Amino acid sequence: MDNKHKKTERVVSDRKWLGFVFAAVVTLLFVVGAYGFRMYADARTSVNNSYAQLKGKSSASKKVKATKPLSLLLIGTDTGSLGRTNKLGNADTIMVVTINPKTDTTTMVSIPRDTYAQIQGGSYKYAKINSSFLVGGSDCTVKTVEKLIDVPIDYYVTVNMGGLSQIVDAVGGVDVDVPFSWSDPGHDGGTFTKGPAHLNGKQALQFARMRYKDPQGDYGRQQRQQQVISAIVKSLLSTKNLTNYKSVLNSLNGNLLMNLKFNDLVDIANGYNSAIKTFKKTQMKEIGAFVGEASFQIPSTEQLQSVSDELRGQLELPKKTLDNGNVTENKLNEQNGFDFSSEINQKYHTY
Repeated sequence: MDNKHKKTERVVSDRKWLGFVFAAVVTLLFVVGAYGFRMYADARTSVNNSYAQLKGKSSASKKVKATKPLSLLLIGTDTGSLGRTNKLGNADTIMVVTINPKTDTTTMVSIPRDTYAQIQGGSYKYAKINSSFLVGGSDCTVKTVEKLIDVPIDYYVTVNMGGLSQIVDAVGGVDVDVPFSWSDPGHDGGTFTKGPAHLNGKQALQFARMRYKDPQGDYGRQQRQQQVISAIVKSLLSTKNLTNYKSVLNSLNGNLLMNLKFNDLVDIANGYNSAIKTFKKTQMKEIGAFVGEASFQIPSTEQLQSVSDELRGQLELPKKTLDNGNVTENKLNEQNGFDFSSEINQKYHTY
């Protein structure tokens, strides 16, 4: 693996994760119109079975109102995939989303999985932000992101990548364009040939998870995940899957958790319809460095403040000067010679 980490600014089309959730809602509503109340009741039950409130927050603490902006944290996990049996794994994908009905804008900020962050729980203080899910599930990841950028999170949606294979099989497979040929059986990456391909559930999971053979590393993996999710959305919206709706709904069981109920999703899909069509997408810019022997992505205080200001502005909240562990560590490291403008690997210390 290439150990050279350079500052990079990439605009990643992470819309597909959010699109999956809303496309599923649209499909469910279409099912209602086509087949009547029975399917509506099944859909409501399936979605409500995925409901799990965050610890310390009342189930009635936030009501979806189409006149006010809202925030979501989208979490894609790697639990239970390709033979894994652990209930908690790391978070492969972390995205903060704000939806503002007044500006008709949805803002999406992707936080790299290797981001150095102050974990809000567990026995260690600082670690890669993706480990927050391993430490304490969605609750810990939400609190860690809130602490990192001082932005309140109203809702979360956690999708288990391990359930991806079940969802793909339920919709009859997906069509993708393999960007390059690879064989990576040692890391469950499978064998693929460049060009168009129709994948079953297991193959789709291999295609979406492989990272070590990709010249773009985690960025390349994100692009392949987007392909798979986009293909799922396309298949979900096709007429043929209306006759297979129970299999599709069953594939979500145990693979989707959120503190949103069916009526909330319907309210968002309807009330924020215009806002979710206009996306502003970006990714937190960071610099590669080593903490001990491990490689991390380190966000500068300036970058953290910029992301905080942008998202708080979209939520119509006043700007706040960040004062957290990352800010303190950055200041101490810069005092001891760390340079956020350098592209050369450096040592970053936890003081």
